[in-house]
Amino acid sequence: MSRMNPVGGVADFWNEIRRPTPYRWPVLAASLLASGSLLFWLTQEEYFVPPAPPRVTYITTFEEGRTDEEIRQSNIENQRRKEARQAEIAAREERKRERYRMLGRATGLDVDAMEAEAEAERARAEAAEQARLDRLFPDRKTAAQTEAAPAE
Repeated sequence: MSRMNPVGGVADFWNEIRRPTPYRWPVLAASLLASGSLLFWLTQEEYFVPPAPPRVTYITTFEEGRTDEEIRQSNIENQRRKEARQAEIAAREERKRERYRMLGRATGLDVDAMEAEAEAERARAEAAEQARLDRLFPDRKTAAQTEAAPAE
């Protein structure tokens, strides 16, 4: 226990401080600054609390406890709305194409040849996409292949 007594260390420190050396105060200040800076740096730990997990809310626009028949009817109604929207978009596109045809004829362009070329390009793009899909999914059958297949 006598080896762990701090009295001897404090006495030695006091003995060194009392000696009249020219740099004792700057050395003491530098030592205190270095150790104080280190202690300050070590005690400035930042800890961020992880965010709370999100609260999941499922679709709340539908009433709870809907029957399968109600869900089916809702899906049918949504499909009707979707098809009506698609038909309206297709009609708009056709009106736009008709206006371009009229403009092309008025300016002297061969609109029929341009339409045939555009249709051929569309067919090539569809064929390329179908070939890509056939390469990616070899066992996948398209609607045309299913109709063409003989009944077994």
